[in-house]
Amino acid sequence: MRRPVALRLNAALATLAVAAATGVVLSMPEAASAAATGSATGYATQNGGTTGGAGGTTVRATTGTAIHTALCNRASSSTPITIQVEGTINHGNTAKVSGNSCNTAAGVIELKQISNVTLVGVGSGAVFDQLGIHIRESSNIIIQNVTVKNVKKSGSPTSNGGDAIGMESDVRNVWVDHTTLEASGGESEGYDGLFDMKDNTQYVTLSYSTLRNSGRGGLVGSSETELSNGYITYHHNLYENIDSRAPLLRGGIAHIYNNYYVKLNESGINSRAGARAKVDNNYFKNSKDVLGTFYTDAAGYWQVSGNTFDNVTWSAKGSENNPAGPDPKSNTTVSIPYSYSLDNASCVPAIVGATAGANKGLKVSDGSCSPTTPTPTPDPTDPTPDPTDPTQPGGTNLSIGAGSDGSSKASGSSYGHVRDGDMSTFWSPAGSTGSISIKWGTATSVSKVNIREASGSTGAIGAWRVVNGDTGAVLTSGTGAGAITVPKTSLKKITFEITGSSGTPKVAEFETYAG
Repeated sequence: MRRPVALRLNAALATLAVAAATGVVLSMPEAASAAATGSATGYATQNGGTTGGAGGTTVRATTGTAIHTALCNRASSSTPITIQVEGTINHGNTAKVSGNSCNTAAGVIELKQISNVTLVGVGSGAVFDQLGIHIRESSNIIIQNVTVKNVKKSGSPTSNGGDAIGMESDVRNVWVDHTTLEASGGESEGYDGLFDMKDNTQYVTLSYSTLRNSGRGGLVGSSETELSNGYITYHHNLYENIDSRAPLLRGGIAHIYNNYYVKLNESGINSRAGARAKVDNNYFKNSKDVLGTFYTDAAGYWQVSGNTFDNVTWSAKGSENNPAGPDPKSNTTVSIPYSYSLDNASCVPAIVGATAGANKGLKVSDGSCSPTTPTPTPDPTDPTPDPTDPTQPGGTNLSIGAGSDGSSKASGSSYGHVRDGDMSTFWSPAGSTGSISIKWGTATSVSKVNIREASGSTGAIGAWRVVNGDTGAVLTSGTGAGAITVPKTSLKKITFEITGSSGTPKVAEFETYAG
C-alpha cells in the first residue's frame, strides 16, 4: 500500500465553518418534477435498472434532519420517494431520526437498508458541507446535482469514514450523476476517498461528475481479497488534482470512457487483483502513470482504445509497479452489455467541461461532442402541464437547472423558486411591480415562455414585458400570466418584467422552451 501524498492547495480551498440551519419537509404530490432528470446509463441500467424514487412522493428538504425525516415518514423502507434538496447540509442540521422505514444516524446522510430513493439538488443548489452520503445494504438509489465537500475521517468534524460518497454491504443499482465531489487534501489532512465501493457493491454508474483536490479519487474493493464488487461505469467525469485511485479497482469489471483526467499526481486507473477495465476515448493530461497495476504484485488487466495521452509521464516497471505505458496495449477483452455512444477523445476536455459537476444544468453529451439538456423523467402524479392543452408549451423546460436573478424580492420568496419545478414555492417582487430573470452560462435559444402563478394569486399579474436580458430589447408584451410566444432568440438571459398588477404577484414557475 502506498503512502498517502498530501496535496498542496490554495488557501481558498480551506474547510468552511459549519453553520447551523433549520429545515422543513414539505409533501408535494403536485410537484412539477418528481424524479431525476434523464435516465440512468451504464451498468446502472442492468440488473433490473435504476429508477430511484420515480412514481413516488416528492418532498423538499433544506437540512439533513429533514432528509432523514422524509425517509422515516414513508410507509415502508421501499416506498418510492424523491427528496429535493436545497441549501447547505452540515453537522449542525443533521440529526438521527427514527422510524420503521429508515435507519439513520447523526452526522452523516444515512441511506441504510432502504430502496427506491432519489436525492436531487434543486433551486440555488445543494451542498453537503463536511458531511458524507453513506449507502449501505440498499438498492435502486439515484443521487443527482449535489456537491459533497471536505468530508473527514480524522480531525473535526468527521463523517462517513472520510468518504464523500461511500457504498458498502450488499449495495445494488446506484446512479450518481452531475455531482461535485471534492476535498482539500489527502490522508494527512484528514480526508479519504471521494467515491468508494466495497463489500459486495454492484451495478453502479458515476456520470457527468467532478472529482477534485483529493489524495484519493475512489476505490472498488477494500483489499486484495475483497473481490465481490464490480460492474461499474465511469463516464464523462472530470478528475482534477488527484493523487491516486482514479479509480483503484480490485477485482470485478469497470467500463471507463470519455473521462477527462488532469493532474493525476501519482497514479490514475489502478487495475489490480484480477480487475478488468475497458478504457475507451478518455483524455489524460499533465499526469503520471495514468493506467496500470500499481503498489502491488497482484495483476489487473485493461482493454484500451481511442485514448489521448497529453504530457503523460510513465515510471519504470518493477515488482510492484506495472504501468501500461508509454505505449498502452490491451491485455484482456471486456464485453459491455449495454448500448452507449462514444465522443471522440479530442473533444472530451470541452464536453466534460460543459457538462460535468453540480449546477451545470444537468447537460449531457449527445454522442457527437455537443451538450444537450435531457428531458425530465415524467411524474405520473403531476397533473400539469396537460399535454392535450394547446396553451401549454411542449418540450424540455430549459429553466430547470438554470440560474436566476431579479429585482428586490419580497420576504420569504426566492429567485430560485421560479426554476425549481415546484408550484408550492414562488418569487414575489418587493412591491407591486418588478422583474425576474432566467439565465444560462451559454447562449440558449428560447421561443416560448410560460409564467405560472402560485396558488391563491392567480390573476394578480397585469401588464408585463418579456425582455432580452443581454441587449435590453423588448421581445413581446401583454397582460396576464400564462403561455407566451416570443421571437426565437439566442440569449444568455431572459427577463419577465411585471409593470402592473392587482394584488401581490407570485410567480411560482418561469418556464422557458426552445420551441
